[in-house]
Amino acid sequence: MQSFLGSLNYYSRFIEDFAIYASVLYELRESDFHEITRKKPEESVIEKANRDDRKEAPAGEDRWTRAERAFAVLKTKIAATPVLRHFDPDRPPVVVVYASKWAVSAALMQEHHGVYWPVNFTSRTLKSNEINYGIVDKEVLALLRILEVCYTLLVTRKIKVLTRYSTLGWLMQSKGFHGRLGRWTALLSPWTLEIVKCTKGEDEILGTLAATITPRAKVDEALIDIAPQKQPRQVIAMPPPTVEPEEKLLVVSFDGSARVKRGGGAYSAIVWQLPRWKVVFAASEYMAELTVNEAEYRGMMLCLDLVAPLDRGRLIICGDSNLVIRQMRGEIECKAPGLKLLRSKAMEKLRSWPDHEFLHMKRDLNQSADKLAGAALQRGDGEVVTSEEDKLDLIALNRLDELLIPKSVDSVAHVAAVTRSTRRRRVSPEVLQEEIVQRTRSERILQAQNEERWIVDLKAYLKGEVGNLSSDEAKNCAKVADDYEVDELDMLFYCPVAAQTDEERDLVARLVVPETLQHDFLHHYHTSLEGGHRGSGRTYHRIRAHFHWRGLYRSVQRYVGECVDCETGKGRPVAQGESPGNVQATYPFQMIAMDHIPSLPKSFKGNTELLIWVDLFSGYVIAKASASRTAQTVAENYEECVFRRFGASEVIRHDREPGFMSDFFRAFNRIVGQKQRVLWRTGHKPTVLLKEWCRRSRDR
Repeated sequence: MQSFLGSLNYYSRFIEDFAIYASVLYELRESDFHEITRKKPEESVIEKANRDDRKEAPAGEDRWTRAERAFAVLKTKIAATPVLRHFDPDRPPVVVVYASKWAVSAALMQEHHGVYWPVNFTSRTLKSNEINYGIVDKEVLALLRILEVCYTLLVTRKIKVLTRYSTLGWLMQSKGFHGRLGRWTALLSPWTLEIVKCTKGEDEILGTLAATITPRAKVDEALIDIAPQKQPRQVIAMPPPTVEPEEKLLVVSFDGSARVKRGGGAYSAIVWQLPRWKVVFAASEYMAELTVNEAEYRGMMLCLDLVAPLDRGRLIICGDSNLVIRQMRGEIECKAPGLKLLRSKAMEKLRSWPDHEFLHMKRDLNQSADKLAGAALQRGDGEVVTSEEDKLDLIALNRLDELLIPKSVDSVAHVAAVTRSTRRRRVSPEVLQEEIVQRTRSERILQAQNEERWIVDLKAYLKGEVGNLSSDEAKNCAKVADDYEVDELDMLFYCPVAAQTDEERDLVARLVVPETLQHDFLHHYHTSLEGGHRGSGRTYHRIRAHFHWRGLYRSVQRYVGECVDCETGKGRPVAQGESPGNVQATYPFQMIAMDHIPSLPKSFKGNTELLIWVDLFSGYVIAKASASRTAQTVAENYEECVFRRFGASEVIRHDREPGFMSDFFRAFNRIVGQKQRVLWRTGHKPTVLLKEWCRRSRDR
């Protein structure tokens, strides 16, 4: 089956609705073939399906029945492949679009002697979210598909579009669209389209259609037998869980993190007891070769292991991984094999907790679990939190109470005029007091500084404790010691040398941030609500005003450059540069594409490579076998196969590195006996040289 589908990849442009029929075959798995051969039915599935008294096939055989029907149709279509006409630039193009419940297709045609002959076919099946689209949206998808596939043929031309509905014409004439219709209208705006609705269906153009084109009205009947069991994407609205006042329940929070360079990951879990928000259990673990999603799943499983000995009651599971929470809820499908196994294990553990709920939260609200996971990842080992001081630190960082707010007891609000009494003032809990929060943050930064080698050495040097430092470490510390100071809390600060007096140095002193906390500071000053996704310059100056670390500007540039929200939220560039994809050839071999096929079986002459040149104007292909793909060999083959026969090309498209192409043109210069005396200013370097050489050769 794989060989059959692979052989049809090239012929897909000749087969009408190829993607629609082939999609049924692509869904098959190896287990389906073993299952159907094991049963060995007495009569074939096709014979059963073609009987007059059709009965509904069982659920297990339904997919195989549709696959055999599609396979038979494809074999028939490949045997009776329609004759396509070459595109005629002097004839107006005509596009026929078709949309069904689960597929779209389009055909590019041109009229020859009163008959519409096909030029190209294109089709595809709809995604699960696209099945919910209206008929006008699906027709726009089909139109965009054919415009993308046949861009070079249709650009700058007036196109006639035949449709069964008038909504597509209304889309092209209306204004003020929003959402996807607005985006699609903007994509179609550069094209000159003439939307023609067939008032009597397609009956009025059947006489002019070529015999090889299936009328759109009959396509619906032809696709009924192979229609897949596709369902629209269902959006499950899960309200956040509510908590009763003074309700006793358990809340667990988990987090996971991993680093690619170290090849390991850490995850943590905390068990909270309401209504006092008491830490019952808190632990973290470290494992090698973990991804972020696997670490998140293992963090949730660690939560379930910690609450296993406790009484079965109400359980709320909180995490900042949108993927894990939605997969556990069943909102999205889990496709990764590793995550499937972890999800099944987690579902097995959840069976003992019938009353459980999931809650997704932002990372800022999950700082307690994030702290444990980050510390375990830095140490490379997990821990179990037992001391009361560490538990108090977790309570100070906890912000889950902002999400799980107890609902009011009274459903009706009673308004009365009362005087405010000072006795009834709400006293903020201890964990929210500014002194407690500041002390906790300072201790976290101090702990991170003490875990970084160069900061520990520099502190020891500034204190005069150089006994444990080597000579090289002491020299390195002496070079930068003038710019740093240690305060009474043993925290390292950066003080520029420009400040002469002690008062000036105190005003510009900036706290040194260790490497483990740099990502948190970048997130706070750029991604968070306070950061506002400002540019790299503003983010850098905001951080630099209070904090310092080595390579601060490069870190800010890298973080802002990798921010998805900043990149996707940008508008269209004002000054657009030249795009090689928009340059079109006007005569043969003006523009050529070059590529090679490596690692082929060794031939009798010792050739293992195949060099290929393609003329982008006519599609003419030149192939040359070679024993290597060095710059010298490629230059010799280019001079022999292309340059001698067709002359110099203005543009050579390739995917090789600039260094290779520089060696290629240097070798070509040696072959033609020409010295390079031209300054290259564009990516297509051989243009001026080859033209000049051709002119001089012609003159001689």
